[in-house]
Amino acid sequence: MSTLLAAVSAASQHLASVAADPAPSGVPDVGGGEAPPGADGLLTVLKWVAWSVTALCVAGIFGVAARMAVDHSKGGGREHVKGLGFVLGACVLVGSASGVVGALV
Repeated sequence: MSTLLAAVSAASQHLASVAADPAPSGVPDVGGGEAPPGADGLLTVLKWVAWSVTALCVAGIFGVAARMAVDHSKGGGREHVKGLGFVLGACVLVGSASGVVGALV
């Protein structure tokens, strides 16, 4: 019986010391940090890719508009709305990419 009481006493002292230490709350702040070597080149490539994709989105809108204009003279053009929807969806993704990544990081 005395060993049980000694074990309970030791456990309660251990729990009291654990409870005294404040637990970390929330997600740890990693801070701004320091960019690794060569990060400038990577950022240049990312800017080029972003510029290229934006140019492709504009070209995609022009392409759908041209097909709609040609088919309109033939009496069609309504089926290109689906293609325009895909192109505009891509434009929204390109425009919101940095915001989405910023929210996740």
